Amino acid sequence: MGNTSFWSNRKVLITGHTGFKGTWLALWLQTLGADVTGYALLPSGEPNLFALSGLKHSIRSVIADIREREALLHTVLEVQPEVIIHMAAQPLVRYSYLNPVQTYEVNVLGTVLLLEAVRTAAAVGTPIKAVLNVTSDKCYENQEWLWGYREIDKLGGYDPYSSSKACAEFVTASYRNSYFNRKDYDSHGVSIATARAGNVIGGGDGAKDRIVPDCVRAILAGRKLLIRNPAATRPWQHVLEPLQGYLLLVQRMVERGAEVAEAWNFGPMDDGAKSVEWLVKKIGKMYGNDDFYELATGEHPHETDNLGLDSSKARHALGWQPVWNVEQALEKTVEWFKAYQKEEDMKSVCLQQLKAYTIAQASRDY
Repeated sequence: MGNTSFWSNRKVLITGHTGFKGTWLALWLQTLGADVTGYALLPSGEPNLFALSGLKHSIRSVIADIREREALLHTVLEVQPEVIIHMAAQPLVRYSYLNPVQTYEVNVLGTVLLLEAVRTAAAVGTPIKAVLNVTSDKCYENQEWLWGYREIDKLGGYDPYSSSKACAEFVTASYRNSYFNRKDYDSHGVSIATARAGNVIGGGDGAKDRIVPDCVRAILAGRKLLIRNPAATRPWQHVLEPLQGYLLLVQRMVERGAEVAEAWNFGPMDDGAKSVEWLVKKIGKMYGNDDFYELATGEHPHETDNLGLDSSKARHALGWQPVWNVEQALEKTVEWFKAYQKEEDMKSVCLQQLKAYTIAQASRDY
């Protein structure tokens, strides 16, 4: 399931480990033998993937807010991690319109406080080697292009969420340039990078205003789902795809240091950019219900129409490749939710999907 020799007994701190992506990452790292500590708020939403995964009882979990400066610094100093993966965030666009201050506090100030904790801890000998800040594909200034954004394209953001992720990129670059720059790498030994992924789907996502769990909830409840922007395209990918990229990037950061301390895109295959309506129709067919949605009327907050990522750099420089296409990603996602509906052992289901993913990866590489 990955490079066990690299991750075995390596101390890893994940912020946001109780969330959808954070839980999958923590579970994957646990299977690789890493010594995982998580720092996050209590999980919310249903299904509660963190509880279903059993991680609550098998890894160290610090329940605290990323904005709590002293608690965050105390955790970094106590854990003494070699690797920090920062995923704690307010992750929803529509929520950010209603709660812009909280969004900027969590996504921007939270990043500042995390990097300040790294700076303080590194100064007193904490053996931090790699810090990966996970931002978003929405950090780019959207031009409604039909082609994918590259890491060198302009950052921006129309809505508070997208803007906050661009700000988090600027904060990370500033800390890297000011305190952990390349020319002084031999003295500080800390590699800092950012990762920008596409729209992830997968089993266990319970957030509101995310298209896949919203579809599943509507189908199971026998009610109509209102679709706001059916023609909007997004770079859909299974949650394990970018996580594979994060693990590979962190390994390269430890091995190659400042050489890879920069921004990286981890998007789907070229055919992964599909419309919202295409995705909804596919989910409906998998549940045998083609008539569970209708178009919403009235005005809605601005959302981009076209969004894609160019991941050429990660493919060529890191050797990273997506494994499942968008249809396979949807099949695995619906498979997970159907197993959950049947009250199966969801930790086993997660581990089975991890195994299936890594077998497919090995077959592709071969």
